[in-house]
Amino acid sequence: MAIKTDPGNYFEDFALGQVLVHATPRTASQGDRALYQALYGSRFALQSDDGFARSLGLPESPLDDMLVFHLVFGKTVPDISVNAIANLGYAEGIFGVPLYPGDSVTATSQVIGLKESSAGDSGIVYVRTRGANQRGEEILRYVRWVLVRKRDKASPAPEPVVPQLAKPVPVEQLRLPAGLCFEGYDDGLAGSPHRFGDYVVGERIDHADGMTIEEAEHMLATRLYQNTAKVHFNRQAESQGRFGRRIVYGGHVISLARALSCNGLANACKVLALNGGSHTAPTFAGDTLYAWSEVLETHALPGRQDAGILRLRTVALKDRAAEGFPDRGKDGKRDPAVVLDLDYSVSMPR
Repeated sequence: MAIKTDPGNYFEDFALGQVLVHATPRTASQGDRALYQALYGSRFALQSDDGFARSLGLPESPLDDMLVFHLVFGKTVPDISVNAIANLGYAEGIFGVPLYPGDSVTATSQVIGLKESSAGDSGIVYVRTRGANQRGEEILRYVRWVLVRKRDKASPAPEPVVPQLAKPVPVEQLRLPAGLCFEGYDDGLAGSPHRFGDYVVGERIDHADGMTIEEAEHMLATRLYQNTAKVHFNRQAESQGRFGRRIVYGGHVISLARALSCNGLANACKVLALNGGSHTAPTFAGDTLYAWSEVLETHALPGRQDAGILRLRTVALKDRAAEGFPDRGKDGKRDPAVVLDLDYSVSMPR
């Protein structure tokens, strides 16, 4: 009997410079928006209401930036990380033109680095991914690196290449979408009086609320983005795995943390860049997530008087409130409750 199932790429299947054209274009819809809000409870007005978006110069409300990230990321999983042990980090992420309901998403990736692990049974693959709409316009690009299993431990290691990555994304590369203007921004409808000038470097914000992850929710979300990574779905297989149960998709944690940040950052309505980030510990169904953010930098948006840029660090914790801003102990080790450490840049009205 012929075997037609694609087992996915293992570490030795990747080559420096290799270009991967990811399958299954995906047309986004209002249903995606509704499901995204049902899963995470995001309350950013720009992505919630057509009238609010039109008052700021856009033709309609764009889809949430992190939903864009999920749709692009999901395209890449069958080719890059279906045989992954762990997704290790992100860098150089820049959001492009807005994605609207009715737009279609495609994605391509290029391998920009390879390094075998010291154990010789896996290796780190670095890829630069580009997501585009049906007109070929870039909606998102980013770099990620992932630890991928080897098919054969005895296979020779490639020459190690580790790319040099910018952190953070340079401010001069950040732009608001064409037409978006904050001069008519309504603080009352957005739900917060705090604008760009109300935040200072070093300030920390407790986002207060917690949200418990349900088993059905994280699997529904992962299927929604067509992410096929094995560790998120198969209870029988994962009961024999490293953690003994299914792991929550890391992007699910990112979106929960971003949604929780509405408390205190409701006017941070547009994500411009994903500067870096890591999933520092696994998350499982039943965990309750909390989050806090720190203002790392503030910048004027080049050529704009109506908007500024906040570079933020958002930390998500499981089963521990953000009060006191848990981070690292006196020994310098990361607090074991921390599951996500995300560095990103957002725009805010001035």
